[in-house]
Amino acid sequence: MIKEQIILGIDPGTTIMGYGILKVKGNQTEMLAMGVLDLQKYKDHYLKLQRIFARTLSLIDEFHPDCLAIEAPFFGKNVQSMLKLGRAQGVAMSAALYRDIPITEYAPLKIKMAITGSGSASKEQVADMLRRFLKIPQEHMLPQLDATDGLAAAYCHFLQMGKPESNKSFSGWKDYISKNKEKVKNDSRKSE
Repeated sequence: MIKEQIILGIDPGTTIMGYGILKVKGNQTEMLAMGVLDLQKYKDHYLKLQRIFARTLSLIDEFHPDCLAIEAPFFGKNVQSMLKLGRAQGVAMSAALYRDIPITEYAPLKIKMAITGSGSASKEQVADMLRRFLKIPQEHMLPQLDATDGLAAAYCHFLQMGKPESNKSFSGWKDYISKNKEKVKNDSRKSE
C-alpha cells in the first residue's frame, strides 16, 4: 500500500504570503489548495508576522501536512527587505515547528530548476508548468503568482522525494556505508 503524503509549500513574504498544498500518493500528485495571505492592509510589521503565524497554523490544522517546504530568502541588496523576509520565513517555520512538522528549505533557483529546468524561468513560466503538471483548470489559477510560488515549493519537495537515493532504506549507519561505499569514500575526501 502506497502511503499518502500532504506537503504544505510556502512562499514567505510580509506583503503577500503564497501557499500551496499538494497531496502525494506514490508518484501521483493533486493540488488540494493554493492561495495567498494578503498583508498589505496591515501597517504594523509585528501584526503582519502574527497573521503569518496564525494563517500557517490554520493551514496545518486544516490539511494536516506531513512536511513544510518553504522558499528560502534570496540575497538582495536591501538589508531591511531581507530582514523582513527572513522574519516572515521564520514565523511560518515556527508555526510548523509548533505542530511538529518537519521543514525543508529550497532556494528560489532550485525550485525554478526543478519545475521548469531553468533557474532563470519567470514566475509565469513556473505557474504554467505547475498548471500543466497538476492539471489545474485555467479558471482555477490565481492572478497572484505568490500562490503558485508556494505550490512550486511543495512540488519541488515532491520531486526531491522521488530521487532514487531517498527511496532507499537502511537499518543503520553500517548498512548505509556498506551500500554506499563509493559515495562515502568520495564524501570523506571532500572533508579533508
